[in-house]
Amino acid sequence: MTYDERLDHLLAKAAIVFADKGFHSTTMRDLSRATGMSLAGMYYYVRNKDDLLFRIQERCFTDVLAGARDAAEEPAVSAEERVSRFIRHHVEFFARHMAEMKVLSHEADSLAGERQATIDELKRQYVELLLTLLEAAGDGGEGVDPRVAAYALFGMMNWMYTWYDPAGPVAPDDLASQFATIYLRGVGAARHEPSRV
Repeated sequence: MTYDERLDHLLAKAAIVFADKGFHSTTMRDLSRATGMSLAGMYYYVRNKDDLLFRIQERCFTDVLAGARDAAEEPAVSAEERVSRFIRHHVEFFARHMAEMKVLSHEADSLAGERQATIDELKRQYVELLLTLLEAAGDGGEGVDPRVAAYALFGMMNWMYTWYDPAGPVAPDDLASQFATIYLRGVGAARHEPSRV
């Protein structure tokens, strides 16, 4: 494998181990067994376990942010459609990265210093992108704070790792469509949407 392929392999396998065991309970030997890489081989790519967690989080937030910007910035669509595309991208991205989603949720405070500041900045940019889209689409009703609306949406989407099976009866694109309908139209409207399952 190339350098990038081996790094991708390391990050993906490490995310699964962190999701299963927790970051603090995982040792570098656990990661060595899971990845099939020697300790020396892993240290060629990362300095330590903290660096590995940082690389997982940084890669995930960078990729999801870039994809969300692309999805939301397509021309000639309504402001509401941009919100829908943001939702679709988020759900479909994390349906492919369920272990990473759990790690991002459970290990949000496991970094420190400059590493944590870098991740916090990526998160801030992601939230600000959604806020911009929501404000352009309307405030969601009288008295609805856009930040409350944004975090309500993230709350709905980000816990899917606790119950959703991408290989189950609801395909990721159908889940994304249902989330968008529930968020933008309400549960009553979602009941009347045809399912593509």
